[in-house]
Amino acid sequence: QVQVTESGGVSVQSGGSLTLSCVISGVSVQNSCMGWFRQVPGQDRESVAAIASDAATMYGDFVKGRFRISHGKTRNTLYLQMNDLIPEDTATYYCGADGGDTCGRRWYHRAISMGRWGQGTQVTVSQ
Repeated sequence: QVQVTESGGVSVQSGGSLTLSCVISGVSVQNSCMGWFRQVPGQDRESVAAIASDAATMYGDFVKGRFRISHGKTRNTLYLQMNDLIPEDTATYYCGADGGDTCGRRWYHRAISMGRWGQGTQVTVSQ
């Protein structure tokens, strides 16, 4: 049974930093694109950052160098370091793995269809 658990979401002030964590179990992610996507109620989901099996990374245009995605000591642990947060970053952040070794622009669609995503962690950025 696949389990995806995100943590680290908190309320911060604009300009602050935080790190989100994710642990995926119950499935091999050795050759899988993994990443973070986010959603604001009433809006479409959007990819924040993803990392392929060869460690190539992809970031949403809105990131503008502020975030960094990385693995922990094992590939089933994933982090998202977020700096210079702005109110527009307020969203629920989800972690997922799409099963393919490269990351397409909509990798998270496949992760969701495969059931390899978590319940999310809320990030709130205030002025």
